[in-house]
Amino acid sequence: MHWKLKSRALERGITTAAALRRVLAAHGLVISAGKMSGMWSGTPLTIRLQDLEVICTALACYPSDLLAPEGRPASHAALSADHRPAATEGPAARARPARRDGAEGRQPSHQLATEAASRRDQTAPARRLVPPL
Repeated sequence: MHWKLKSRALERGITTAAALRRVLAAHGLVISAGKMSGMWSGTPLTIRLQDLEVICTALACYPSDLLAPEGRPASHAALSADHRPAATEGPAARARPARRDGAEGRQPSHQLATEAASRRDQTAPARRLVPPL
């Protein structure tokens, strides 16, 4: 996303971060000088929706006036909602073992626990219920 706070403020005649900070304070949003400087000079990593609402009110704009997509990467443009590419590296790229029952997808954990208990019972020696004499 491209953050266009500075250009939107300049359109409204606000030429410095300090001036914008005063305007926002008049609208009830008090921002520290350091945070305001970061918002003025670059794209913030996060912004609260309440703060965005006050900024938009102060600048008489909409959130879409402040945030603009920079363009989607080619890999994202070709994806549909149903299609996801296969992972080519990292942990997701490792082959997933096939299910024992032949079905697709992941086996529910309660079935795995039941199977493990069944195998344990089959391989364990018979337990004596009566103590030896």
